[in-house]
Amino acid sequence: MSPSHDVIVVGAGIVGAACAAECAGGGLKVLVLDQGPIGGGATGAGMGHIVVMDDSEAQLALTAFSRQLWLERRPRLGPDAESVICGTLWVAADAEEMAEVRRKHGVYAEHGIRSEVLTGAAVADAEPNLRAGMAGGLRVPDDGVVYPPCVARLLLEEAQRQGAQIRLGAAVRGLLAEGGVQLEDGSRLAAGCAVNAAGPWSPALTPGLPVRKRKGHLVVTDRAPGFVRHQIVELGYLKSAHSLSQDSVAFNIQPRQTGQVLIGSSRQFDVGSAGVDVPILGRMLGRAFEYMPGLARLRATRVWSGHRPATPDKLPLIGPSAEGSRIWLATGHEGLGITTSLGTGRLLADLLLGRTPAIPAGPYLPSRFQGEKP
Repeated sequence: MSPSHDVIVVGAGIVGAACAAECAGGGLKVLVLDQGPIGGGATGAGMGHIVVMDDSEAQLALTAFSRQLWLERRPRLGPDAESVICGTLWVAADAEEMAEVRRKHGVYAEHGIRSEVLTGAAVADAEPNLRAGMAGGLRVPDDGVVYPPCVARLLLEEAQRQGAQIRLGAAVRGLLAEGGVQLEDGSRLAAGCAVNAAGPWSPALTPGLPVRKRKGHLVVTDRAPGFVRHQIVELGYLKSAHSLSQDSVAFNIQPRQTGQVLIGSSRQFDVGSAGVDVPILGRMLGRAFEYMPGLARLRATRVWSGHRPATPDKLPLIGPSAEGSRIWLATGHEGLGITTSLGTGRLLADLLLGRTPAIPAGPYLPSRFQGEKP
């Protein structure tokens, strides 16, 4: 079986699309396979927040690097991407959370990330629809938002201009140790290597991956231009994000370029159903109304849920798998897949092409979990 492609990317979400664009741009012959539409899985269920996070040095390195790639790419994305540099406003409800604001501000300053500590009065001026009495906040002005499904399509179009091929409606059964993939109909496609970028479904293609499904809910409202100016996140979000076992909700809201308001967020692990969980949706909206009471006057136009792929250390798997050098991984991004997609694509292509990555690859290599069970 002679390979007709250097790389087969399984998954046409934003991570797979970024990998395809970077690999094709590096001169590799690329084929992208997905059983569904472009951006139809975790990508379509995400908020599209481009944010620098600092839960660990490795997370900060990848998110900061990725955000820089987003800023560089933004002029080329076009209007369909709905890219807006609205900034992130981390809001603090009390003195304990203000201490976290100051800690984050210090960490960002050490790494050259612009941020600004706001008083309670300054938060009220920045976001008049927040409830009164906030202790303060941290504004990160260079963060932004995009519309993920359209960005995935734009990245794949870029890959196609570089010679990549895309096959939708192609269900993959597994990745082959000798290179390539086996399709559900039993046929095989050869390649120099295959990249598992199937997100929450990646363990089905590469058994044993330490990746768990994390379910989340989102609500989008009718148009309300100016109601929200920043991506706003409560500092309590960080506490809920650390939980890998309990269901949790946190206030997280985003302005869309359309004038709509996108409301999150919830976390549930190992829940297979993709249906809306009404009780946790109620908890999520209740939390949002606590922070922004006027939201209750807006009309919801759509409610949905989706799954994200989570790893035990909250870092993605990027690089060759334990199964061999011809099976590669680009999965496990959990709620940061949109932000880190561009960094993932660049890092994966650097490793495949033998280039020196802009950031150390070690923290994201799948080998760190070798021998562990999911």
